Order: sequence, then structure tokens, then C-alpha cells
Amino acid sequence: MSALSTPTPGTLPQLLGTSRPLSWINTAYPFAAAYLLAGGGVDAALLVGTVFFLVPYNLLMYGVNDVFDHESDLRNPRKGGVEGIVLDRRVHRTTLWAAGLGSLPFVAALLVLGGLASGAVLLVVLAAVVGYSAPGIRLKERPGLDSLTSAVHFVGPAAFGLVLAGGPVGATAVAALSAFLLWGMASHALGAVQDIRPDREAGIGSIATVLGATRTVRLVLCLYAAAGVLMMVTGWPAALAGLLVLPYLASAWPFRSLSDADSERAHAAWRRFLRLNLLSGFLLTQLLLVIALTG
Repeated sequence: MSALSTPTPGTLPQLLGTSRPLSWINTAYPFAAAYLLAGGGVDAALLVGTVFFLVPYNLLMYGVNDVFDHESDLRNPRKGGVEGIVLDRRVHRTTLWAAGLGSLPFVAALLVLGGLASGAVLLVVLAAVVGYSAPGIRLKERPGLDSLTSAVHFVGPAAFGLVLAGGPVGATAVAALSAFLLWGMASHALGAVQDIRPDREAGIGSIATVLGATRTVRLVLCLYAAAGVLMMVTGWPAALAGLLVLPYLASAWPFRSLSDADSERAHAAWRRFLRLNLLSGFLLTQLLLVIALTG
């Protein structure tokens, strides 16, 4: 080995990296919050579901994606850190096995712990996760469906938690989940803008490669705004969550006229998005505590 060569990370570090630890909370939190708010207790279903959506779910979601997006990732300058790694070819098969086998016992347990309705929701969510990147389906390459499916990856755990707990699926819950879906679609589309050039070079289609940077960012702004407006119909104090879209709007606004040639500049908005998620998660937690204590 040359003294100047960079050692290849081992299998476990690569599996950890491909699961996107920074994003673990983005799927576990919606499940746990929805389950508890819907009347679920601190029980086996909460524990199993939270652990599943914390790590195995993310390994399944991002691991499958990193295996089948390898060529695009090689051309993507932002890959190699918290936003995703370039998965070494030698661990592709291991990643797929780990993603599948790591999820299997949790999925089986959740199907046993839940009923037919929650089981159906869980299977739809898992189908969206696999179908997003798997060859022959590749929903991520179907403009419009790519953003919708990506949003389901994060709204799905919340919807599953709600149904698993047996909570009522009333107008407020539907409005909140729909707003979350619009927010997720906007966030996916924003992330796709920065990848326009590497995706086009790899022959990968996306909502951003079809619409272009300018129209995609303007769609992002509309979706964020619609999510905020939709939250306003949920009643007091839940409607306050609608204000959480304002920082996202402010972050994306400067890129509303971004050209395709400069699409990589949207990476700055994406970096802010990752930080904003931490702030929004904290503020949303405080709001949920207020709702729980006053409801």
C-alpha cells in the first residue's frame, strides 16, 4: 500500500455512514410523537417502532439508494460526509443483505403488535422506501413521484404511529399529515436542485432535472407556503406549527432565479435546511408538549 493512499473504511463504518446518522431522528421522532399523541403508551410497540425507524429503516432507505445510485454518487462532490457517502462496491451486496435482514424482525414484530390497518400502512411505507431506488421501479426517476415518494418516507412513520396507536384519524390529523407531506415534497425538490448536473451526467431523471433549477425552487417555495397555510386549519395551538415554514421559505428564497449552470449553489440552502431541521424539531417538541399538557 502506498503511503499516500487512503485506506478504505471497513464494512461497519460504511453501513453506519450509508444509514445517514444525522437523519435518524427525522424518521424515529415522527413515529414516536404520533404514537404518543394518538394515545399510545410507553410499551413494546413504541420501543420496537422507535428503534426500527431510528436505524434499520434508515439503513434500508439510504442503503438501497446508495447501492443503486453509485454512478451518480461518484460524480457528486457533496458525497462523502454527513450528507451521504460513496458506498464502496465491495460492500454493495452486504449492504442490501444488512438492510433487508436488519429490518425483518422489527417489521414482523410490528405486524404482530398492530392490526390490519397499521400493517397495511407499514407495508405501503416500506414499498415506497424500496421502490424509490430499486431497479425496475425507480420512483426517484419519475418527476413528481420522486418528491411524493420521498415525502412518504418521513410522513409514513407518523401515519403508521397514529394508526398503530388506534388514534382517531380526524380532520386535524389529516391536515397535519398533509402539511407534513407538502413540507417533505418541498424539501426533496430543494435537495434535488443541487444535484441537477451530476444526475444529468449519470442519466438520472428527477423533478429538478425536468423542471430546471428556477422552476423547481419556485415550486419549493409554493409547497412550503402551502404546508404553512394548511397547518393553520388545525386549530389553536397546533396552528402555530405553520410558522415553522418561515425559516425554510427564507432559506430558499434567494435561489428563486437560480440557473441550471449554477445549480450547485443550492447546496448552501440544503446545508441550512439540515440545521433548520434541528431548530424546528426543538420548537415543534415544545409545541407538542404544550398541546399534551393543555389538551
